[in-house]
Amino acid sequence: MSLFTGPMHFHLDGHKDLTIHNEQCKKLDPDTVWFPLYNGVAPCKPLVKVGDEVKVGMKIAERNDHFYLPLYSPVSGTVTAIEKFMNSGMAQAEHIRIQNDHKGTEVEAFKPLDYEKATREELVAFLKESGMLGMGGAGFPTYVKYMKPENIDLLAINGVECEPYLTADYININANTDLLKAGVLAFFKLSTAKKACIAIKEDKKEQIAKLKEVFAGTPVEITAVPNIYPMGWERTLVYQLTGKRYDRLPAEAGVIVSNASTAIAFGNALVNGKPITHRYVTCSGDALENPQNVIVPIGTKACEIIDAIGGYKNGTEDVLLIPGGPMMGKTIPNDQWVISAQNNGITALVNRQEDRSGCLRCGKCTEMCPSGLQPVRIAGAGKVRDDVALNKLHVMDCIECGLCSYICPSKIDVTENVRRAKNVVRMKQQKGGK
Repeated sequence: MSLFTGPMHFHLDGHKDLTIHNEQCKKLDPDTVWFPLYNGVAPCKPLVKVGDEVKVGMKIAERNDHFYLPLYSPVSGTVTAIEKFMNSGMAQAEHIRIQNDHKGTEVEAFKPLDYEKATREELVAFLKESGMLGMGGAGFPTYVKYMKPENIDLLAINGVECEPYLTADYININANTDLLKAGVLAFFKLSTAKKACIAIKEDKKEQIAKLKEVFAGTPVEITAVPNIYPMGWERTLVYQLTGKRYDRLPAEAGVIVSNASTAIAFGNALVNGKPITHRYVTCSGDALENPQNVIVPIGTKACEIIDAIGGYKNGTEDVLLIPGGPMMGKTIPNDQWVISAQNNGITALVNRQEDRSGCLRCGKCTEMCPSGLQPVRIAGAGKVRDDVALNKLHVMDCIECGLCSYICPSKIDVTENVRRAKNVVRMKQQKGGK
């Protein structure tokens, strides 16, 4: 960590007013879905073949390497192909193509479970088989966090949603407080923690008041946190809640962190026996005609979502299209990619060219880096492919939050420079040059 760090966070204009007051979500039912056969970077095995009939809630794929994750169909219809299709990370990946019959015929994926009566072992098994994963962006199988918790003091439910433009978690929480309550209390039982909290930005006063009423009489506190970026990052949030830093995982600081939408999904599984088949997605930005939140089946194409809400603004030709929010998201060349379970947004911005100048050596990127890194030195080492220096500069600790680019007075894409430097280290490691 640099000795010259400043506040390591920043207050951003969230632009959340574009979608946050639109409580009604359009629910899409596309003719075709391309269901992703990957979990993070791990491939998943299809359990269906071309020609098979599928129903909503039918298990159609699974990850079964050192982690297990079942995946369930979001629509009923016919499997028409298993083919490569572009994902939000701009990579070609295997997808199951399903022709939707629009009947919504369901099967029972699993039976609901009373978390209060269930043993902890039964609850872990249910969490695993129901296919819960991190819906805040990571997509990591949730059961792993709760299998063997040790010395856990706090369960923290992350409802901060600090990325600009995105309001999917906020809308989901408001619409599903009962499911949130069930999921959070079940997670609390699993965590073996002494206390629990739901972290919400301090400016969401109505939501804070509503949640305090919902969780009255429970061990769960509603905690208002500062409206700064990146408060939603686990390390920042854990430090805000506990004053503790950690090396690898929040559990080292006695904390388990789960996303609010993941808690709602778990509540839906427990109460209604429903797996993750759909998700709330914020479609926002100044390049769109009618920004709003939508509810879509996993595997819906981004272009169909944009078309369904009115498309791009007339006259808008040069658009920056970003899966997720503008800070951590990477621009993507077109809208021919599909929503996975961890995709919470589509941001479309008018591409305004900015004049860039050379680095001023002002140090603002270092002052603001929430990981305490030195982006200018990292960029320099990356240009000469000095992996030894990059490792000493802890380049792999970068979370690609985008704050260094945002704060740069020279308008340099600092984050992209650091990404390239991280790739230098990755390639050296792949070649055995650790």
